[in-house]
Amino acid sequence: MGNSRGKKLALNTITSLLLQLTTIISGFIVPRLILGAFGSDVNGLVNSISQFLGVITLLDLGVGAVVQSSLYRPLAENDKDSISRIYVSASKFFKRLALILLGYVVILLIVYPLVINRDFDYWFSATLIGAICISSFSQYYFGIVNSLLLNADQKGYIQYSAQIITIILNTIACAILIYLGGSIQMVRLTTSLIFLLRPLYLVWYVKKHYNIDRKISYSEEPIKQKWNGMAQHFAAYVLGGTDNIVLTLFSTLANVSIYSVYNIVIIGVKNALLSMTNGFQSLIGEMLAKKELEKLKNFFGYVEWILHTGTTLIFGCTGVLLVSFVRVYTNGIDDADYIQPFFAILITIANAGHCLRLPYNILILAAGHYKQTQSNYNIAMIMNIVISIATVKLWGLVGVAIGTLVAMIYQTVWMAWYDSKNIINWPFKGFLKQCGVDVLTVLLASLATFKIPLLSVSYQAWLLQAIEVFICWLIIVMIINYIFYREKCSYLLKKTIRKFSRS
Repeated sequence: MGNSRGKKLALNTITSLLLQLTTIISGFIVPRLILGAFGSDVNGLVNSISQFLGVITLLDLGVGAVVQSSLYRPLAENDKDSISRIYVSASKFFKRLALILLGYVVILLIVYPLVINRDFDYWFSATLIGAICISSFSQYYFGIVNSLLLNADQKGYIQYSAQIITIILNTIACAILIYLGGSIQMVRLTTSLIFLLRPLYLVWYVKKHYNIDRKISYSEEPIKQKWNGMAQHFAAYVLGGTDNIVLTLFSTLANVSIYSVYNIVIIGVKNALLSMTNGFQSLIGEMLAKKELEKLKNFFGYVEWILHTGTTLIFGCTGVLLVSFVRVYTNGIDDADYIQPFFAILITIANAGHCLRLPYNILILAAGHYKQTQSNYNIAMIMNIVISIATVKLWGLVGVAIGTLVAMIYQTVWMAWYDSKNIINWPFKGFLKQCGVDVLTVLLASLATFKIPLLSVSYQAWLLQAIEVFICWLIIVMIINYIFYREKCSYLLKKTIRKFSRS
């Protein structure tokens, strides 16, 4: 890997990890303050509204991912005209989308408070929707195309740094407002206004550092496969957002709140792993654009192994520790039963499946194989919806977790098979071996750690439990991987020692 590539990858990975760490810390602080000040039903309402506003991301039909893929080649070739044409076409699309968002918000303001009129009056819900929607609008109107350009150019660290600052400012502002007795509407309005700063900064940065011809004309659409990203994007939303919407429509706001508390931890862990891959897609896209297939094969082999091993370690510890953490986090809140061990196990495995599919999904996105993979995304989406709705009445939280789990297993296996046959000629038996190692690791490490007790309901006791669990899992992961992947372990160890020696 070239020196410049390596530096960009390192910068993107480090700032992305810092962003996820900041997001996780803020994600624990702000919802806990809301729970303590306003109760489980208001927390459930906030999460439900956020999920319904998230539906608007469906309307970009995956164009964001296609835009980023379209930019790899012109950026690699420094083709300024092509970059400008793609930028202008994408900007027009997302500005139209922002207007559709306004129309959707108006409909939501009228309909949602009537649907959810179980516990809150009309104006309480309507004003909360208005406060939350500002950040969604600003993302599409000001910031999204600039984010995609920076990501494609391996400069994601610019926007990650800006986002870290806005998250810190938001956490401080929310804590002050809640302490002073501000309403939930005021808290969420402040959040939206602070998050407006990031897209405005990106507008300024791109204008200063990129020579984009915003008046350029084009006779044919510069973004190929513009509509073929729909299935991937739609499925990604459904797999990530169906649970909250199904619970809102067919269950209770208390269950939405319980789900959201577990999801704080799960999303934090998942995003920490996702942040490790933020620089990979643009790097793989550049290798494919330059037809560096041997380099790509070698690089992908390590990406697959590292993500599988990291996912097994991190999500394995999460599965053991999740209920203990929720017990501590919700201590003193007794308006809902937050201790749900079976749900915790299922939702952990389902989201681990999402991370295990990452290397294969990254390859599909980087190669721009949208049209070819639509059937897989459609089937996974239908599976999740049908199973979740069919089982939520019987098993509540567990039912929606089963729907997500089944869809994730199907999609992960299908993607690995597709990549091995159509993009990288990667042996599928290697994927099966990797999954076997993952399962063996989880079984042995779970048996070794599931009886480690939480000595008291406090963060200090949970931290001691977490350290003990993590050390046990780390030792077992290292031993099993050294047995089955000795060459990769040795290479990684030598590379780490070399870097420390240079330092």
